[in-house]
Amino acid sequence: MQMKRILTLMFATMLAAQAWAQTTFEVDGLKYTVTDETNHYVSVGKGSTSPAGVISIQEKVTNPNDGEEYTVTSIGNSAFFNCRDLRSVTIPNSVKAIDNLAFQNCSGMTFISIPNSVSSIGSGAFSGCSKLTSVTIPNSVTCIGGSVFYNCSGLTSVLIPESVTSIGNSAFSDCSGLTSITIPESVTSIGQHAFQSCSGLTSVSIPNSVTSIGNSAFFGCSGLTSVTISNSVTSISSHAFYGCCGLTSITIPESVTSIDQNAFQSCSGLTSVSIPNSVTNIGGAAFSGCSGLTSVTIPNSVTSIGSSVFSGCSGLTSVTIPESVTSIGSSAFSGCSGLTSVSIPNSVKAIGNYAFQKCSGLTSVTIPNSVTSIGSSVFYGCNGLTSVTIPNSVTSIG
Repeated sequence: MQMKRILTLMFATMLAAQAWAQTTFEVDGLKYTVTDETNHYVSVGKGSTSPAGVISIQEKVTNPNDGEEYTVTSIGNSAFFNCRDLRSVTIPNSVKAIDNLAFQNCSGMTFISIPNSVSSIGSGAFSGCSKLTSVTIPNSVTCIGGSVFYNCSGLTSVLIPESVTSIGNSAFSDCSGLTSITIPESVTSIGQHAFQSCSGLTSVSIPNSVTSIGNSAFFGCSGLTSVTISNSVTSISSHAFYGCCGLTSITIPESVTSIDQNAFQSCSGLTSVSIPNSVTNIGGAAFSGCSGLTSVTIPNSVTSIGSSVFSGCSGLTSVTIPESVTSIGSSAFSGCSGLTSVSIPNSVKAIGNYAFQKCSGLTSVTIPNSVTSIGSSVFYGCNGLTSVTIPNSVTSIG
């Protein structure tokens, strides 16, 4: 009985192996997988190689297993993964999809021709193709997936067609050679880390179609000197322009209601910021480390100044806090050594820990009668402070 079971299992295994052999085949070093037996469609499969470094994928191939002709409709997942000697690829018009990681880490590839038949490009499809210098995305593509061109450091230009509606997470992240990008009016969303560490990028114009800019979208774009944010954008996400030290000025449109945490942190070249009345929330550390910032206008729509919002803004000389603000967060102005005067309105009830720590240029502060609590170390290191009047309303001093 036991022997019968073993023989049955062996027979089943042989049948499965035979079936697999019939659905996969190899022609001239390229491996193919049958994806549709009825219509005779195949995908270029994983493990395909190119000894010559140049590939021209054919529209139709003959399966040596059955002698039938098949049409190539896709480049499969990881098809040419790590083919570092691959230099040039021509894709036929029969191909409709380039799947995930299809050409990942093809570090020697300098040329790729994407036909108009392609409608989708999978995540990481060309990531790590460091010698690829230019790419034309056809009008048939509607979405640029996550990490598609991640770490393509040699990429200097990309043409995004009007058909594209979204730019995925990390799509162009670490493309340090990219100097300019035109985002078409068709795009409605820019994903997280989309252009992170594109240090060669000098200017960006965000069209009116875009409603959301993802977290860290332009994080570390140190060469960025000009940004135009359209009136369609409602919020500037966390770390969106973190470390864009070449940025000297920014105009935030009236459509924006929220500036999230760390949005402009470490933008050391930023000298002035005008925040519109539409903004009700400024997140923690939003402008932290903007050492070149000399003036800022906080609108009456803002009700609280979050933690570390302006910490390390050593060039800031004076601040007027509007009557709408009820609390000043911890470390809000910590390290603003150039700050000589602060006007705290009667609306403020609480001053958080370290709020004015190391504001060494501050000489006097008037705390209004509305304040009930002063946090710990609020004026620690304010060596120039000669007088402080604490009102009767204060019940606790940290």
